[in-house]
Amino acid sequence: MKEKDKELELEKLRHTCSHVLAHAVRNLFPKVKLGMGPAIENGFYYDFDKKEGFDQEELKNIEKEMKRIIRRNLPLKKIEVSKEKAKEMLKGEKYKLELLEDLKGKITFYEQGDFKDLCKGPHLETTGDIIAFSLLKTSGAYWKGDSKNKMLQRIYGTAFFNKNEMDEYVLRMEEAERRDHRKIGKQLDWFSFHEEAPGNVFWHPKGSIIYNEVLKYWREIHEREDYQEVKTPIILNKKLWMSSGHWDNFKENMYFTKIDDTDFAVKPMNCPGGMLIYKSRLHSYREFPMRIAELGTCHRHELSGTLQGLFRVRMFTQDDAHIYCLPDQVKGEIKKIIKLVLEIYKTFGFPEGKIELSTMPKKHIGSLKVWKESEKILTEVLKEEKIDYELNPGDGAFYGPKIDFHVKDCLGRTWQCGTIQLDFSMPENFDLKYEAADGQKHRPIMLHRTVLGSIERFIGVLIENYAGKLPVWLNPTQVIVLTVTDRSKPFAKRVVGELKKNGIRVHLDDRAQSVPKKVRDSQLHKANYTLTIGDKEVETETLAIRTLDGNVKFNVKLSKFIDEILKEIKERKNYSK
Repeated sequence: MKEKDKELELEKLRHTCSHVLAHAVRNLFPKVKLGMGPAIENGFYYDFDKKEGFDQEELKNIEKEMKRIIRRNLPLKKIEVSKEKAKEMLKGEKYKLELLEDLKGKITFYEQGDFKDLCKGPHLETTGDIIAFSLLKTSGAYWKGDSKNKMLQRIYGTAFFNKNEMDEYVLRMEEAERRDHRKIGKQLDWFSFHEEAPGNVFWHPKGSIIYNEVLKYWREIHEREDYQEVKTPIILNKKLWMSSGHWDNFKENMYFTKIDDTDFAVKPMNCPGGMLIYKSRLHSYREFPMRIAELGTCHRHELSGTLQGLFRVRMFTQDDAHIYCLPDQVKGEIKKIIKLVLEIYKTFGFPEGKIELSTMPKKHIGSLKVWKESEKILTEVLKEEKIDYELNPGDGAFYGPKIDFHVKDCLGRTWQCGTIQLDFSMPENFDLKYEAADGQKHRPIMLHRTVLGSIERFIGVLIENYAGKLPVWLNPTQVIVLTVTDRSKPFAKRVVGELKKNGIRVHLDDRAQSVPKKVRDSQLHKANYTLTIGDKEVETETLAIRTLDGNVKFNVKLSKFIDEILKEIKERKNYSK
């Protein structure tokens, strides 16, 4: 079966499962109102208006009822009706009636036994064609994803055409749950979220170390590559956002305020402010390519129902760069960026991923001619560099096409992080110029570029990739020194002092607790190295070293350990996940 055909069949299977789920809930809870229930990537869900959430016992009963409906092998029949008839059929179902109002043309229902649902399909032939499914979890979800609407109860499930595939998927999901960065961040006291600032991260001291280590490496590599770092204001006036096109194309994602009776916006992107820096003086062609980088704080309005730990926040730091080029420099700069992006991902432990070419969206600025030329340049670069890529039609930025970079984690999930956007339009909108070799004023070509994207989101990906067991160079808790008896304390303190002197992040655990408990606590804190100091270590002035994966070495000299850990930090060595 071709991949596209397989995807269509899986969509039918999962969509049918969502109907069976709604049928089962309706049988068990007749007063519950139905929302919507689509097939989604790797599964399906259905939303229900129920006063309280579904508990685990209810979920088990729903799954049993679904199996009963499947065993009945009910045919799924498509029924076409008029809008008036549909309203009659949906009497009392306020959410379905709301969906009906938005529909144009043919109105269709699917019927299975005594259950009918407003739906355009597609579906399997019968409920008996469902081989393997599982209900996974429940959560709250605002109707239509809008926080102004009522919170409904959502049940998630998954389905496959064979049980082995489903079992493998469920195991992956359980592993993903174990790696959830929100749980790990709370457990290790790295960051928190508070209702006083929804969608904003509160970085704790340890979490700030991770954040700053990421930025430290970022700055090192960008200095090496001749980027100049800038900083621009967070609030800029309406005129600027109208010039950039954001006012017309991105307004629904922005926050606004008034200062001295003038409209201002909190920046959702860094590029317009960066272009004001460019415009502050006339540039010569000799300065190009000009690589300007900014770790800029951005704010975007995200619906409260879509907020997801570090993965989806309202305030984040974007690792932007804007490169101003001459026409004959564009391809070379794009190639350099690709090389840089892949190097950085490898350092963080992501040697694999995928690359997409995203083309002109419906909502865009600039002429078709410019878009075609831009897309042609990006395509040629990818082909010249012999890079495999997927086409992502209609998903470019509103001002230009882009190359998107996805990292692949240890569970096989991909995360879109970096991007290269080729932009002829904003230099035009902002009237950017440079003095060329012919003495005339010309327009530069602009590349927008991120590597990590949102720093917050990238750290979330890192945490889940390593299950919180971060490489030593990133870990806020690199070493824990624990004592066996009070006699061990003087030597243990000397060890701690030497480690601190060498810039190693170390914590002394000299509590009056058993050694096994202190070792367990060290493992829970995910320290890279646990040094146990007992009478033997005091006598020989050596260390007993336990690694995060449980390997133990005895009789290690302190100087040797310091040399090895400093080498590991300097090389930014990664661990298996």
